[in-house]
Amino acid sequence: MAADLYGDLLYEEAAAPRGWRAYLPGLTIVALGTLAAGFLSDHYGAPPTLMALLIGLALNFLSADRRLHPGLGFASRSLLRWGIVLVGVRVTGAQVLALGPVALVCVIGIVAVTIGVGVLAARRFGLGGTFGTLAGGAVAICGASAAMALATTLGEKRVSQAQLTLVLVGISAMSAGAMVVYPLIAHGLRFTDLQAGFLLGASIHDVAQALGAGYAFSPGAGQIAAIVKLTRVALLAPVLAVVAATLPRGERGKGTGIPWFVVGFFALAAVNSTGVIPAEVAKGAERVAAALLAAAVTATAIRSPLAQLLETGPRPLLVIAAATLTALLLAAGAAGLLLN
Repeated sequence: MAADLYGDLLYEEAAAPRGWRAYLPGLTIVALGTLAAGFLSDHYGAPPTLMALLIGLALNFLSADRRLHPGLGFASRSLLRWGIVLVGVRVTGAQVLALGPVALVCVIGIVAVTIGVGVLAARRFGLGGTFGTLAGGAVAICGASAAMALATTLGEKRVSQAQLTLVLVGISAMSAGAMVVYPLIAHGLRFTDLQAGFLLGASIHDVAQALGAGYAFSPGAGQIAAIVKLTRVALLAPVLAVVAATLPRGERGKGTGIPWFVVGFFALAAVNSTGVIPAEVAKGAERVAAALLAAAVTATAIRSPLAQLLETGPRPLLVIAAATLTALLLAAGAAGLLLN
């Protein structure tokens, strides 16, 4: 473990074929941790991914038990990928088009610039462009879900478990703070419901916090924030496809190099756009997606080498903060200047 800088040895052991029984110990721990996170989230109103992260970190000592490695590896990868596919049920083409061309271009621009600032800040602090892509993409798109998806696409040779955990911690903390502070900023700027909804939907990290902040401002702002935020979620798949395409040719795998779960995301969003998926089925799929992503976060936190978290200092959090501030300023500027 001490020499396993990127978690590759642990992953190789977890990925080795051992039969389904080998996965049960780790998956049992992940399931119990995820259920506990769901209970705390329901009773205290906290984001489920944040609760899953905290519980996983509290159970980090279990990573020393090799019997858990196969199940933890399966949960942090396979369950995550299926969760990303099911996130597509949140998105429809009509929602994206409802924004209008000006707002849609603004959202795309905010996402692109935020990721770019993340990359530049990470390089400035000596953390490398890959970490900047991870942190900037998580801020720009949909928080913890985007972080997990980007980490899976980039691979553990580029993004360590410690780096991913730092991003999850930073995103959860800053998103929770944004949910409280950003509506006050919108009130201070005397924004209309349209402007406030755009600001909150285009700048807050996670979906739940963006919607919570929007409806805290007003019901009208909440509806706009939901559309804008889901448009950002829809950009997850294109961003993952671009990231995969920029990897060295020998590391893209077969075919186009676009991960299968990205294709699945696109396909499910396209089917959902036709309206053939019943509302109850869509809600059920969304709940399953949330559960799978929470399980993946729990497993990732358990697997994380905590010693490395303490070695990096505040630099990773400064990268996340720089991307967060960029998204806020750009969203406020677009709302104030273009959406009058």
